Amino acid sequence: MSRWWLPGRGQERERRAALAGEASADAAVAMEAAAAAEPEVRTEEPAPPPAPPDLTAAAFFDVDNTMMMGASIFHFARGLAARKYFTSSDLAGFAWQQVKFRVGGRESRDGVQSSREQALSFVAGRTVDDMVAVGEEIYDELMADKIWAGTRALAQMHLDAGQRVWLVTATPVELAAIIARRLGLTGALGTVAESVDGVYTGRLVGDLLHGRAKAHAVRALAAREGLNLRRCTAYSDSQNDVPMLSVVGTAVAVNPDAGLREIARDRGWEIRDFRTGRKAAKIGVPSVLGAGALAGAVAAGIAYRRRVA
Repeated sequence: MSRWWLPGRGQERERRAALAGEASADAAVAMEAAAAAEPEVRTEEPAPPPAPPDLTAAAFFDVDNTMMMGASIFHFARGLAARKYFTSSDLAGFAWQQVKFRVGGRESRDGVQSSREQALSFVAGRTVDDMVAVGEEIYDELMADKIWAGTRALAQMHLDAGQRVWLVTATPVELAAIIARRLGLTGALGTVAESVDGVYTGRLVGDLLHGRAKAHAVRALAAREGLNLRRCTAYSDSQNDVPMLSVVGTAVAVNPDAGLREIARDRGWEIRDFRTGRKAAKIGVPSVLGAGALAGAVAAGIAYRRRVA
């Protein structure tokens, strides 16, 4: 039975990953068009003339531990927990599910479904506008000072060359778009949560934008934007993003985990590490362990404050 059931399960995962990638590309294109339609904001200092556009080359940046120190979704969760969107036990439970899933390396059908449902339960019934407004606040409070200056400079290098730059992350696409906009980037590919009439249903379109889904999203966006993937560059810290790194002409490992560092060396990919000294010791761990520890600490802190309040 398992001999035919396992391939079927693999095909279903691939179908969901492809659907997630297509949905993310559609959202990125729509957000880019909406931003272009907004009236231009005048500044006191005239902006330097932009570089001639390079329409067939682009750069794709992972977010967690690549563009930003730590995991963006857990910074977001910290902000939401502080605003009583869910309880400390919810946050700790979600973190533990992610640790088991990512560190254990096994994707049981029930486990993935449970993680997916937990990730979306707090937004069901809430409006997209509400989440975007909260996301803007949380970015200012908890994320703005966690951007890696070295990675930001790499993104600016592509912008200065007239290339477009997208973030690619499992974080909800609305939050990813906020990060991209604040950094002056073109846009973002992220996990798409289904909404009807501006209200979240609590379901995903496809699956989380993780692993192979990121590669599908990059391919889909390239098709829509007329990009030549051989002229594109991708950056990530995690071996989970090897599928995305492998679909472009140039792959760069940034603050790589042990697995990606080894793969990068084997394949001759460039390695950039912006961690130094003690900071490297703190952050240079698999991203999910850092994220899980962060979420656990946040949950414990919130629980403690409630006990002493």
